[in-house]
Amino acid sequence: MLTQRENVLELLKGKDGLPDRLVNGYKPFVLINNDACNMFARGNRRRGLTTTDKWGTEILFPEDAPGPMPHVTSANKVLPDITEWRNYVKVPDIIGGTLTGWEDCLASAAQVDRKKQFVLGFMGTGIFEQCHYLMGFEDTLMNLLAEPDDMHELVDTIAEYRFNYAKTLVDNFHPDVIVSHDDWGSKESLFMKPETWREYFKEHYRRIYSYMHDNGVIVMHHSDSYCEPIVEDMAEIGIDIWQGALPSNNIPKIQDLLQGRMVLMGGIDSVIDRIDSTEEEIRAEVRRACNEYGKGGGFIPSITYGTPGSIFPHVNPIIEDEVDRYNLEHYGIA
Repeated sequence: MLTQRENVLELLKGKDGLPDRLVNGYKPFVLINNDACNMFARGNRRRGLTTTDKWGTEILFPEDAPGPMPHVTSANKVLPDITEWRNYVKVPDIIGGTLTGWEDCLASAAQVDRKKQFVLGFMGTGIFEQCHYLMGFEDTLMNLLAEPDDMHELVDTIAEYRFNYAKTLVDNFHPDVIVSHDDWGSKESLFMKPETWREYFKEHYRRIYSYMHDNGVIVMHHSDSYCEPIVEDMAEIGIDIWQGALPSNNIPKIQDLLQGRMVLMGGIDSVIDRIDSTEEEIRAEVRRACNEYGKGGGFIPSITYGTPGSIFPHVNPIIEDEVDRYNLEHYGIA
């Protein structure tokens, strides 16, 4: 029987791999997000508070919310005019700034048995997301088309910050895997044409993920979105695991297309993550995903969130238990 870590590594070998069961969501990964980069960029987010991030965006975190969210209005947006972006956007100094806390995250990582599990680093707020944090969704999408010169310059600037963030995290923390967030679509479509995504974002992510690979880091990209039109591109730029593969994507078709060149992690509809969801409902959705996608290869059944766990605490233990039951029935091990 392979360890959880070994099973993931076999899955990442694609057609040449020999995993002995389905990987069970985030169970092989130990998330450690108290690193100095995350504390620098997002450390002031606290439940019940309204704060301002390093870029100047207002962040709301109500007591009853599952997580913090940007609050961008016409009155408070950091960037009201893309043609004057240099006058408004102040890039945080992730290299020369005061970063503290490496000792804490390294101590946390030292507790992980890396023969059995992976240390999972975290990078929130990707390049596209940072754009709409600064000016809102409507302005971001309109400016990609109406003001391409200024948008290219802004995206290039944000991407350089993102690269320096990744480099600093990798060089100081050395996680096994990094989950890098950037949502590129809604449930049913990309936020932009594939050609626009390729023009603005693709090569920046190739550079970032190449640095991770060059330093032995597995790339897990979170986008709980419809990304079907760009899955070939995602595999090409070095995404090892696409975390957040919604079932609105044609997952069997993508599996057949990629042949294990990029692992799909998700497939379980988050509609089951409700306060009133029943055990039977949760198990049925998990079993559906395992049955429909498990035999296609390159698949990790998981709820589509970008960090471990569920919003309502009764949900995730049932998900994990049902995957274990599936594995025991089909592979003789859990």
